[in-house]
Amino acid sequence: MSDVEQQATQDTEPKVEDANAPINIKVTTQTGDEVFFKIKRNTKLSKLQGAYANKVGKDVNSIRFLYDGNRIHDEDTPASLDMEDNDTIDVMVEQVGGSA
Repeated sequence: MSDVEQQATQDTEPKVEDANAPINIKVTTQTGDEVFFKIKRNTKLSKLQGAYANKVGKDVNSIRFLYDGNRIHDEDTPASLDMEDNDTIDVMVEQVGGSA
């Protein structure tokens, strides 16, 4: 392998990140609004949820947070969900009812 090829292979290998290193998380609404947060990998996502609810002026119990289509629970952390830098969390308004 030439030096250029070896350099390219080293750049594409995943970097081992510090377990406490902060990552950027994008929270996106159904209407396309985006809010960005920088949190540590071991911080509970309930803290992010509370901060988002305060920022948009909603009750945290009236909105739901989803990552990869799965609901985020209060005890979840970015590390427990294997989140990476610049991942997206979707926000949905809780709907009640629906039966006729």
